[in-house]
Amino acid sequence: MTGVEWIHSPPVLSPVYMNYILFADMISDTARDFGVDWPHLIAQTISFIIVAGALTFFAYKPILTVLDERRRRIAEGLANAEKIKQELGRTEAARQEVLNQANLQANKMIEEARAAAARVLEQETQKAIATANDIIAKARQANETELARMKTELRREVGRLVVSTTAKVTGKVLTGEDQNRLADETNRQLAAN
Repeated sequence: MTGVEWIHSPPVLSPVYMNYILFADMISDTARDFGVDWPHLIAQTISFIIVAGALTFFAYKPILTVLDERRRRIAEGLANAEKIKQELGRTEAARQEVLNQANLQANKMIEEARAAAARVLEQETQKAIATANDIIAKARQANETELARMKTELRREVGRLVVSTTAKVTGKVLTGEDQNRLADETNRQLAAN
């Protein structure tokens, strides 16, 4: 019996069941019209599922693992860069504190020299002024020497941190030449700032 004969026969089955039978019959007719070979279609579907599963297991998951590892390394590199930035901030704050203390000490020495000079006779005043000027020059020289030393240390430390971070981010061992080049570039950039 075809689907058309079922419609004209008395309803023995429920209408829902009849609809399923008509739908299945329509699919069968359509598949036959288009030349669907069910055994081959089922075999191809199973083959596709197997290939899709194999690709997922052997290709997609390893690629995702590599991407996750790369994402993690990038995050570590950014975290290291942030640590370097914080360390630079702390070093700058420490340098500023040393400069402020040196200025306070220099100002204190100047005030002491002026107070002593005011109490001394005119002749002693000239000696005290000369002494105060020597003290100021020495304090400024010491301040400049300390500042130059701190800048040198800062450049060296920043160069070391840049070389270390670059080695970690790129994941390769840097040669001595690469390390010197990175340190020189960092020093030039710091000197420009």
